[in-house]
Amino acid sequence: MRSYSPDLTPPWKKPAAAPEVPAEPGLVVEEVTTGFCGAVIRCEAGTVTLEDRFGKHRVFPMEARGFLLEGRTVTLVRPSAAPPRPTRTASGSVTVPGARARVARAGRIYVEGRHDAELVEKVWGDDLRIEGVVVEYLEGIDDLPAVVADFAPAADARLGVLVDHLVPGSKESRIAASVTDPHVLVVGHPYIDIWEAVKPSSLGIAAWPSVPRGQDWKTGVCRALGWSDNTGAAWQHILSRVTSYKDLEPALLGRVEELIDHVTATGESAGR
Repeated sequence: MRSYSPDLTPPWKKPAAAPEVPAEPGLVVEEVTTGFCGAVIRCEAGTVTLEDRFGKHRVFPMEARGFLLEGRTVTLVRPSAAPPRPTRTASGSVTVPGARARVARAGRIYVEGRHDAELVEKVWGDDLRIEGVVVEYLEGIDDLPAVVADFAPAADARLGVLVDHLVPGSKESRIAASVTDPHVLVVGHPYIDIWEAVKPSSLGIAAWPSVPRGQDWKTGVCRALGWSDNTGAAWQHILSRVTSYKDLEPALLGRVEELIDHVTATGESAGR
């Protein structure tokens, strides 16, 4: 013997399920029973509070098919909790909510290569935009004195330069020493390449491999670690593992902060 549902309404006559809409603050809806129309101002467990254009508040249960949104029936549901906003930038600075990029300063920060520029942007990009500091790369510093002269640094157009492998007795140290303009600050890190400024632990390796003199350092690193000889792809892998200043060596962190301070210095602080 067949059993039948007590609901004998044909399926084509049954109302379709009302779409669920998050009861976000400011959403304007009409409660179908009372006709009260207002904006959502609060959503609590099982209820929603609306405010009409006269400032009157009404609390309604968030029952299925209880509200009209732009003429269609909807079911209000509690909005998902918004993920917490980060309070720090990748460089560790305090986040400034709603901050807009400042118009670029006349001053600049120069780095040796594209990889250096990409790393600085990833970690200090938010700070640089707020300060209006542009980072450019030089593709080497062999012509640094001429580059500085062409830039024509001044008190309101200060120049900072980040140099790779700036250690006593190196070619880089001799080039850096030849720049004596008071409005230029040349600093550097001890690593052969900016790759080494990324902590090995962030890449899941014990240490950066030693590459024999006379061999291209990046290619030697890729081969020693079993990576493809495609150094561009290797760099993208390295960069992807950098999420904040915590992934970088202190010897680089301090130098970049010095350059930002130098380029943004004004008034009396510029002369110190």
